[in-house]
Amino acid sequence: MDTEQHTPRRSRIAILWRGDAAARREATPHNNRFVRVFEALEASGIEACPVVYDESFADAVRDQLLTMDGVLVWVDPIHQGKTRAALDPLLREVASKHPTQHPWVSAHPDVILKMGVKEVLYRTRHLGWGADTHRYATADAFRAEFPSRLRTGGPRVLKQNRGNGGQGVWKVEALPNADATVRVLHALRGSQPEEMPLDAFIAHCEPYFGWGGCIIDQAFQPRLPEGMIRCYVSGSKVAGFGHQLIKALIPPPPEGPDAPEAQPGPRIMHGPDAPQFRTLRRLMEDEWIPQLMATLVIDEASLPVIWDADFLYGPRDADGADTYVLCEINASSCFAIPDEAPAAIAQTVKERVRRSMESVR
Repeated sequence: MDTEQHTPRRSRIAILWRGDAAARREATPHNNRFVRVFEALEASGIEACPVVYDESFADAVRDQLLTMDGVLVWVDPIHQGKTRAALDPLLREVASKHPTQHPWVSAHPDVILKMGVKEVLYRTRHLGWGADTHRYATADAFRAEFPSRLRTGGPRVLKQNRGNGGQGVWKVEALPNADATVRVLHALRGSQPEEMPLDAFIAHCEPYFGWGGCIIDQAFQPRLPEGMIRCYVSGSKVAGFGHQLIKALIPPPPEGPDAPEAQPGPRIMHGPDAPQFRTLRRLMEDEWIPQLMATLVIDEASLPVIWDADFLYGPRDADGADTYVLCEINASSCFAIPDEAPAAIAQTVKERVRRSMESVR
């Protein structure tokens, strides 16, 4: 009779981010910005492994990921001219390689295409976080519909479907007595307002249809200078908040776009129990996240292990209370995160691992 004691194998989770060959060789759990996430996973009894990705050694990354029980991905849609065009098919392949024992991927590329793109603003516009939002599916529709909407609806904010860091996000205003000319301001840091023919601006935006498939058009929110609230979520539970006085889409001061006065304020992090965001947390957990899942057909086990919803303050209601307007969901590379978030990530990962193990028994 075999009386040898067998210690159960610890689950192995990859933490994947973009870097070069040198970064891949030198990566450890302790020498990168995700060190607190590594520590939280280790404290939960999970072995966390660094995996640095680049297209030039994608095959080695694929082989490494296939030895894991799960993959946590932090890669922006656009980074120094590189996209996820090669990474996403790799992740899909890894997640489906073995029908009964494949590693799960968070966030899965198919989930990102549902919730981590600007189109989610249009698809969920009926939720309590919605605003005056439109979608242009083709360049012809954009050229035909946008000018009249701009003239009648006040300043608009246009957003390419996939992007980060303000790339492809524009505030557009019609000029008085000049239907053919607009004032535009790019959300990229250092941008300044520019006046140009409306036709020229429309032509400038048309390449966005090739990359992201559509352009989303929202009404500009006048309370933008009061800051943006970033609601961090792990699975379906709020993990914290960040509040920042942003300067994107706000004209720079007379000192210029590089002056200290033009720089965004620090993002002040708060835990999930922050009293000033109690109402927003209740709305997210009790109403908006369940409605998001139903609208996009995403089950709870497929929600990203860490994601965030960015809100601007909307018009005050009849009682003078704040309302909130969703301006973006980040699911590809949500970082930096509040101090409380690594423990929330570890708890969600532990639950995903348990479910995955039960499914293959």
